[in-house]
Amino acid sequence: MNSDELHHVTLELLQVALQAPDLDTALLPVLGALVQHTAAVGAGYFQWSDEALAHALRCWVGQCPLQGCQTPFLRDIPAHLPLLEALRREAGPLDFVDTLGDPVVGQLGDLGVRALFAAPVQDAGGALVGVLVAYSPAPHGWTAQERLVIGGVSGLVTVLTARLQLRDRELAAHEGALRALGLSLEARDAEAQGHIDRVTRLAERLGMRLGLRDAELRDLRWGAYLHDLGKIGLPDEILLCDGPLTSDMRQRMQGHVREGVRLAGQLPFVRQTVLDVIGAHHERWDGGGYPAGLRREAIPLPARIFSACDVFDALISARRYKPAWAPEEALGYIRQASGEHFDPQVVTALIDVLAERPEELGRTELQG
Repeated sequence: MNSDELHHVTLELLQVALQAPDLDTALLPVLGALVQHTAAVGAGYFQWSDEALAHALRCWVGQCPLQGCQTPFLRDIPAHLPLLEALRREAGPLDFVDTLGDPVVGQLGDLGVRALFAAPVQDAGGALVGVLVAYSPAPHGWTAQERLVIGGVSGLVTVLTARLQLRDRELAAHEGALRALGLSLEARDAEAQGHIDRVTRLAERLGMRLGLRDAELRDLRWGAYLHDLGKIGLPDEILLCDGPLTSDMRQRMQGHVREGVRLAGQLPFVRQTVLDVIGAHHERWDGGGYPAGLRREAIPLPARIFSACDVFDALISARRYKPAWAPEEALGYIRQASGEHFDPQVVTALIDVLAERPEELGRTELQG
């Protein structure tokens, strides 16, 4: 790669990365460029984790070393590792032709990492907040052009992490606030305790099974936290009623959906997909739901996902108006309602998700 090609690749990556909604999405093409334009067969980004007191693997592209990317040593790089100490000391990229026997990176040779290029990612104060690595399973002398590529990419990652880690912190703060709001609403009904966290976890796993990406999964979680936001204005005689609702009470209860959309829509950081979950989680596949009578694919997929999880958790939980159903009985109901109440594709995926971890069929386990 000549200098003009390097310049073109850098600009292309910058454009793609700056449009990315989150750090992982931005890192994928950047790491991919390392694998494409150097002798590296795999590349990854490790980000400092206060919780783990280590640099935890955030993103990986290409081949993993012999023992896999999730071995403890690679999943979390200890802060005391000589390589990290060297990166803090040098404050610049380090490359190794062969790691075997090297006092700084000798341990990596046993993992199938022979040639290594590592570049530090620092914050404005010079603290090491991340490490960009590229490796080859065979000894390799990194060329001047490869050093330019990796150096350019590491500089780009520094810019990206500064911007997107701030964005990540903002999103985490928003998520914490929305979850707290959902839990505060849940606290009005003692019998509903734990429902929000259980149904959110299940919906997220189901969303992953059905191919939702990170931002879509986040919206699904946020919609789960706020799905009953509109009930905030309902009096206890309706919300906590232990008998049949009158026609007027039922109408007011169903009105919580539109009210929830109205309230959540006033939050500037809440996206349309979140509102879709709130506004359509009582719709039915056959069009018999409320408030809009949507049917089939007109119901947004995140709402279809959440609806099945919401009903399943409600069925296996005791309420003042009904006992808890056995998990198998609840799943049987969901299966029977496939194609009527629920999207058949969602039902099939839910059955598969619960079969993967059957212990989560029980209410106690779902509570965590």
